[in-house]
Parts: sequence; C-alpha cells; structure tokens
Amino acid sequence: MTQVHNYTEENIKSLDWKEHIRLRPGMYIGKLGDGTSVDDGIYILLKEVIDNCIDEFVMGYGKEIEIDIHDGRVKVRDYGRGIPLGKVIECVSQINTGGKYDSKAFKKSVGLNGVGTKAVNALSSYFKVQSIRDGKTKIAEFNRGSILKDFKLSDTKDENGTLIEFIPDDKVFSKFRFMHEFVESRIWHYAYLNSGLKIHLNGKTYFSKNGLRDMLERRTDGESLIYPIIHLKGEDIEIVLTHGQQYGEQYYSFVNGQYTSQGGTHLNYYREAIVKTIRDFYKKDFDVKDIHTSIIGAIAVRIEEPVFESQTKTKLGSTTISPEGTSLRSFVFDFVCKELDLHLHKNPDQAKELLGKILQSERERKEIAGIKKLANQRAKKANLHNKKLRDCRYHLSDSKLKEDIKNNTMIFITEGDSASGSITKSRNVDTQAVFSLRGKPLNCFGLSKKIVYENEELNLLQHALDIEDGIENLRFNKVVVSTDADVDGMHIRLLLLTFFLQFFPDLVRNGHLYILDTPLFRVRDKSVTHYCYSEKEKQEAVKSLKGKAEITRFKGLGEISPDEFAGFIGENIRLEPVVIDQDSHIENILEYYMGKNTPDRQDFIIENLRADLEKLKPEPEVIDA
Repeated sequence: MTQVHNYTEENIKSLDWKEHIRLRPGMYIGKLGDGTSVDDGIYILLKEVIDNCIDEFVMGYGKEIEIDIHDGRVKVRDYGRGIPLGKVIECVSQINTGGKYDSKAFKKSVGLNGVGTKAVNALSSYFKVQSIRDGKTKIAEFNRGSILKDFKLSDTKDENGTLIEFIPDDKVFSKFRFMHEFVESRIWHYAYLNSGLKIHLNGKTYFSKNGLRDMLERRTDGESLIYPIIHLKGEDIEIVLTHGQQYGEQYYSFVNGQYTSQGGTHLNYYREAIVKTIRDFYKKDFDVKDIHTSIIGAIAVRIEEPVFESQTKTKLGSTTISPEGTSLRSFVFDFVCKELDLHLHKNPDQAKELLGKILQSERERKEIAGIKKLANQRAKKANLHNKKLRDCRYHLSDSKLKEDIKNNTMIFITEGDSASGSITKSRNVDTQAVFSLRGKPLNCFGLSKKIVYENEELNLLQHALDIEDGIENLRFNKVVVSTDADVDGMHIRLLLLTFFLQFFPDLVRNGHLYILDTPLFRVRDKSVTHYCYSEKEKQEAVKSLKGKAEITRFKGLGEISPDEFAGFIGENIRLEPVVIDQDSHIENILEYYMGKNTPDRQDFIIENLRADLEKLKPEPEVIDA
C-alpha cells in the first residue's frame, strides 16, 4: 500500500539568501573542488570579484587593479567609482540588488544577475567590503553572509574605488589552495582583453598593449608557426589566427572580457567562418579537419546582455548581440569572411603558406587512413577480449548526466596487474575506470601520429579515452596517471606525459590530465594509523604517536591493500594537475626533456637531484614517543 504524506503549509520553507547559496552552492559557482582544477569554486569566487573591477575599467573608471593572495586570503582593490556609499551592504548581501540591471550603465558587462559578490560573501568564513568615494569610506565585515560589523561612514584620503577581502569557507571548500598557475592564467586573460589595464598580482604587474595578438605571441613564442599571426579587429570583435606544427586545435574565446573556457556559440561561429572563408578563397571544398588541424586562434566579442549556460559563465549560449535580436552568427560571419578574405588577398605569401599547411594535413590524413581502419578494428576486437580497461558506469560524454557526476568521472592509468588490481577492487564503479598498461609505453617524442595507430598499447589507450578525433567526446573528466613512486614509475609517467603532450595537447590545456599522489609511508601504533606523503609528514606522524611506531615504506601501488586504497582514491584523493603555464611551450618542453641528452639537461638533473637528496635527509627518528 502506498504511504500517504501530508502536504501542508508546514512543508513549505523559505530560505534566506545566504542559506540558499550555502545549501546549493553549485547553482551559483559550479563545482566546489579543492583548487586543483581550473574551474573549481574558489577561482569562481575570485573571478566574480575581479569581474566587477573589470566592468569599472571598461566604462572608463580606474586603470589599475591590485590583487593579493596569501595563505587562502584574497584581497582585490580597484580604483573605479566605488559602490554608492548608501548601498554598500545591500550590494553584497541582498540577492537581485546591484547596478548591472541598468543596461545603460553596464551595457556590455560580464554578467547581469546581481549574484556574484553575494555568493562570495555567503561562501566565505570572512568577507570585507570597503567603498571609497570622494573622501568618504564605508566598511562592513561578514561571516558566512551574516554581518559582523557595520562601520560608520568616515573620512579618508584614499583614492576612489572598492576593496573586497575574503577567505573561502573551509566548511565548503575542503583543504582548498589557490594554485598560482591557474590564477596567473586568469589574470593574463583579463590583461589581454583589456588593453591598457594594469593588474598587480602579489607584486607582479600584468599588462597588454596589443590585446589578443600579445596573447598568441606569448603562447607561441619559440614554437614553429607556419605564417605570422593574423590579427583583425573591429567594433566589438577581435580575432587572431595562425597555424603551428602541433596536433589538435588550440582556441581561446572571450565574451565582454570574460574567458569562456568551454567556448560556446561565438567560438562555434568563428570556427565555421574560418572554414567557409578558406574554402571560398581557395575555391576548394577542403575537409574541415584539414583546415582546423594545428590551428591556433582566439576570438573576443562584446555583446549586450550575454546569456551563459551556467552561473560560472564559462560557455556562451547567446545567439544575438543585442536585445533587438541582431544575429551573433551573422555578426561573426560577416566580420571574419570579409576581413580574413581581405587579409589573404593583401598578403599572398601568407595565403600560400596557409594553403601549404592545409595540403600537408590532407596528405597526412590520407596517409594514415588505411592504418587507422585496421587499428580501429584491432581496438574493437581487443576491447571485447582483454581486461585492459575496467570501465565505469558513467562518463563525461553522457549528455544527460548531472554536472557533478560528470566532473567526478576519472580513469586511472596504471602499470602492472597488482597496481591495477588494487585500484579496481577499491574504486567507485560508477565514476572511476582503470586502464592497465603492459610494461613501459613507447617514447613517441618526435614521431608522427601514424605511430599511435601502429602501436597497439597507445591505440587502445586513445580508444579507451575516445579522443581519436579530439577531446569533444572525452569519456572521463580526469585522466589520472597512477604510477609507482620509484625510478621506473617516474619514467612511465614521463612517457605518458610525452604521449599526451605530443598528440593530444588539448587534453592538457583544458585541465584534464592529473598525477595521482599516493602515500610513501604508513606510520601506526596499536590505536592510530597515519598515511604520509613525504619524509617530513612521516617524522611528524612518528612524533605524534604515544606508542611504539611501526613504519612501512610503500615501494609500489601494488603493495597498498584495496581497503587502504579506497581511502586514497575516494573523498581524500590527492591529485596534482598537469599545468602548462604562460611561459611554457610544448615543443620546447618535449625537446628539453625528451630530446638529445644536452649539457643543459644534465645540469638540470644534477641540480635537482642534489636538492631532492637534501629534502630526503631524515631527521633522527623517534621510535618511542
């Protein structure tokens, strides 16, 4: 018999603004995370605060922003107009309160929802807002959205502007940390999209004079470009374009100064417009893949009242550029088709080099077509009969899944049956898969993609990830290299990194590649067990025990029991993201580490070996605490 529940007025609850944000933070800032992913919540909090500073600059107020991040505490100071002094508290603590509803004042701002700083306030253990306007200042302090102190209006000699200070709540963001590489990358994007703006991060200044051209020049410095960067700029639209020698595509897209890491409609239209322009210019129906292969490009647009597919504003959903309904697709197409066609006609040498690259890609694609077909057949047959891939139930490519489930999907790449066996027995079968390597993978530095199909191990790996035609169909949000913490394990790790950087750089650039951090030691007595990830942690654990310490050194992943492994790949998993910073270039990285054994590399190894040996020098062990 079906149980009947009473449904009365008592079942209806009204949450105040901060309670709702804290109850459902994902609705406002996406996934939470601990800071090891570029789109984790702490970076969204930072972005929401900086976005307001950028809006002030765009409207002509304030040419500098100061940002200080230390020990999880963030300070952001702009020199704009400052929040109106009578509305300071309301602007950071009342939902649907803000200046961005007035489209005349914030016509092409990053967002119009009035939520940003309120979410930061509610999700911070400490939050401070200070507004300075015309010799007067107003300050208020909060704790998790509740006001702590409302300071009286006072006089000041400081310049106009707004100061926001906050500490993300460790009850929401467990064991979080701000990774400098992620923050710096975001700051550079703000600088490129706002020429003339100076941003100071922990004392270092970020500045761009030539916008997207500066960005591409910085990102491709030292790499082999087929032709000089094409830079085209119009009213509310800017694009840059070139081709390199790398595999895959490399695009960056922006809306109203906001980096849309997941692209969206504007990037889709840009990619389509490039294909149409090139086909029309050369009067040949090139394959789309041949045009896009090795492309490096970026697009920035400014539109009115942009619509994003999520609160974190990482993917544009708009199809128009204004409330009047002007088509975004036509706007992008008209500009790219006209200006890029004109540029190619004016620069015949560049047009010739571009054509040569497309024809080269066409030849390479046809060359491996036969090999690819046989390799795909082998992969399908192998997947039916071997145990290399222990798949999981849910995947990133499942469009109907909730975002939190997609974000948690991962695949562990292991070496050997014992390691893969331990992880397989202890994993979450819903979201965690295991791929077992047979011995060391091939060193593919300097080889063509043909080798991926000829080498069974590499071919099966790309099929397990479903990245043969790019990362659009990637099955796992996190690809986790899981090798032993010894010389052989480190070598396998390096070979896998080479494989991904050489043939699938987009996987790394988009923040999908990680290294699994597993404990080196187990320290325990009869009542307490500590797992330690370094010599220092081991010494601290020994000193903390009240009884005789038993110390075990884990030499390989296979030595860790499945029961223990469950704790290392569950909620307490430690992952180190593989990050390519602004000053690093894939060609140079691979050449340096995987090329000929140069004196520079020998010196690097010797110096770092000395440093590591110093760190590993143990303090006198205290066995009886």
